[in-house]
Amino acid sequence: MTVGIVSDTHGWFHPELPNVFSGVDRILHAGDIGNEEILDRFERIAPTSAVFGNVDGEKLRKRCPEVLEVELDDCRVVMMHIAGRPGRLRPEAASEIRRAKPDMFVCGHSHILQIERLMSHNGVLFVNPGAAGRQGLHRVKTCVRLSIKDGKPEKAEVVHLDEDSNAP
Repeated sequence: MTVGIVSDTHGWFHPELPNVFSGVDRILHAGDIGNEEILDRFERIAPTSAVFGNVDGEKLRKRCPEVLEVELDDCRVVMMHIAGRPGRLRPEAASEIRRAKPDMFVCGHSHILQIERLMSHNGVLFVNPGAAGRQGLHRVKTCVRLSIKDGKPEKAEVVHLDEDSNAP
């Protein structure tokens, strides 16, 4: 199974995303979606699971939960928007990881790409795909393609999105 992971689109759908996520089995959006149209466009590529972020309004908050737990090919995934970072997880994130015992934890918010094992939490794979939108301090727009095999996240491919698309 192949999963596309994205966050912090902030209402902008990067034109390379349909190509990057072509053939994925599921898309995970870790919040700060921006508007429902963005979510609808991801749904046209592949089934999409999303959580709302701090910039998402009432419509997205009704459509998406704050915390989501999903099974993907026997891989348990927990996703929330604001989680902190490895070594400095927010208490809510650490609590969700302890409760659910996921194989993978996905978050966004910081606009900082990070993929690493949380040895303090039984080796759960921490994935923050960075930011795919135009708002924020990030210099490179990123997302992640990840393979799941035998119930475990296996191979993560970081995708640096086209920098020529910075124009409004």
